[in-house]
Amino acid sequence: MAPQQVKSEAQYCVAVEDMRRFIVDSMKTTGVNVQHAEQLADLLITADQRGHYSHGLNRLHIYLNDVASGSNAKDGVPTVLKQKGSTAWVDGQNLLGAVVGNFCVDLAIKLAKEHGVGWVVAKNSNHFGIAGYWSLQPAAQGLVGLSFTNASPIIFPTRASEVSMGTNPISFIASAQNGDNFALDMATSTVAYGKVELADRKGKKEVPQVWGADKDGHPTSDPKAILNGGGLLPLGGPEET
Repeated sequence: MAPQQVKSEAQYCVAVEDMRRFIVDSMKTTGVNVQHAEQLADLLITADQRGHYSHGLNRLHIYLNDVASGSNAKDGVPTVLKQKGSTAWVDGQNLLGAVVGNFCVDLAIKLAKEHGVGWVVAKNSNHFGIAGYWSLQPAAQGLVGLSFTNASPIIFPTRASEVSMGTNPISFIASAQNGDNFALDMATSTVAYGKVELADRKGKKEVPQVWGADKDGHPTSDPKAILNGGGLLPLGGPEET
């Protein structure tokens, strides 16, 4: 009996600098500040390098569309609305999430070094990529990094027929003395929405049954049913699990 042929997906290796240049050049076509585009490039590349392919280059077209449509500001500087002790409130001026995130993390690190802890929250920001990117920065300086964000409704609560909760990711990273670290970077749904998008883009006909539901809230393994009017299931999957 002849051995069965296994169809493998095409894979490509791209130099980091080539990918970085591609992302920056792409964002520049929409008029985005070059330094802002560079910050976004660093964020997306880090996501791919850490295995979060759903939030790396895969999402570039979304950022491009958001800027082109005017829902993201092309240039500007976040501002501190209020700062007291170890806490601060920032207006992101509707800039790229990467820009607002860097501004907030730099401020949080500064406050933590002054007060022992630094808490910074932002309004008027946009999608900020993997939550872990913002926890890695404090961890690299010997601090404990935590990062959180809200998200648009895309999750069906248990027994619900309408989405009403966001994936609201959580990240916690703490460095160890041996050069390693503990890293938690997760959505509060069974899986990140981008992973369903990635599966669909690769032509996969099925995803695990616990990932999402159709437009009526019924669990499904069809990625297109999840993406087209459906949504994700909460952490733990359907009621049976």
